[in-house]
Amino acid sequence: MSSPSDPASAPPYRLDDQVGFVLRRASQRHLSIFSRRIPEMTPMQFATLARLNEAGALSQNALGRLTAMDAATIKGVVDRLGKRGLVRTENDKTDRRRTIVSLTEEARALFARLEETAHMVTAETLAPLSESEQALFLHLLRKLT
Repeated sequence: MSSPSDPASAPPYRLDDQVGFVLRRASQRHLSIFSRRIPEMTPMQFATLARLNEAGALSQNALGRLTAMDAATIKGVVDRLGKRGLVRTENDKTDRRRTIVSLTEEARALFARLEETAHMVTAETLAPLSESEQALFLHLLRKLT
């Protein structure tokens, strides 16, 4: 008798049944909805504004961790948002190696204007699922992260 890890007993490899492929397709759908509804910024830029709105000023390093972005990516996002006047950066007064990132008033107003639309992005992304399926889906995704 073969075990589940035995390649001889495994079903044929079908791309449509692979978690990475299905997640990528779902992500592409979400990104399409996001870019149509919030064309003025990328999802990573919006996530940065959302996290800063939620948590207040943060070190750039902590902001990267809390938005699931590596150091180079969060630096680029912060630089682009800074050029748009949406965040300000300053050296930490106690550790000059740390950069503190905070929202500008313009960013707070923009986030307040986009918050309802962002909820609609999530609702549209999850629309094919029932309410209970949506809750279960998000619960299961969180278990994977």
